[in-house]
Amino acid sequence: MRPYELLFIARPDLDAEQVEAVINKFTALIEKEGGEIIKVDKWGKRKFAYEIDKKWRDGFYTLVHFNGEPAVANELQRVMKISDEIIRQLITRLGE
Repeated sequence: MRPYELLFIARPDLDAEQVEAVINKFTALIEKEGGEIIKVDKWGKRKFAYEIDKKWRDGFYTLVHFNGEPAVANELQRVMKISDEIIRQLITRLGE
């Protein structure tokens, strides 16, 4: 299994319970696909350097460290791209 880092930004119009549900949804997906969650850091709501899609000025940032196979990262990225709750996401494989 390889170490990965996932950073995603949830929409700012979600309340605290909805943000927690989004985080749980994606951590559960990682575990369902055979990955292992190492650490979840909730950075909270932060302002963007520039406006995204002419409507988003801030969002809820979350950083997740996990171990998994490349298929886990691919499935996670696929699901995040079609999720309405996510503004941006980035999955990075960490160095050995």
